Amino acid sequence: MIRACDLADLPEGESVRVLGHVPIAVFHTEGQLYAIDDTCTHQDASLSDGWLEGCFVECPLHEASFDLRNGMPTCLPAKRPVRTYPVVVTDGVIYVDTTNIREGVA
Repeated sequence: MIRACDLADLPEGESVRVLGHVPIAVFHTEGQLYAIDDTCTHQDASLSDGWLEGCFVECPLHEASFDLRNGMPTCLPAKRPVRTYPVVVTDGVIYVDTTNIREGVA
């Protein structure tokens, strides 16, 4: 598990980029926490810098969109999913479980 941030430091509707083996974006939306690979599969852009709407994030570069729940792209130009990761909150700290990677599936 890698530490993302304190839960209090990630308000609803915001995201944080976590650097590790691969960059991971953690999103707080609709009362849930989601973690996905931070790099868009279409072109090298940080999804944590994208636009968050509900359970979807839009890439800031070419407007590809991904479902945070399963990593699947929802529109072109992205065709490949991003990986998702379980998120755990312990004692007010957000952790990402990088040992339990989930490949995007519908």
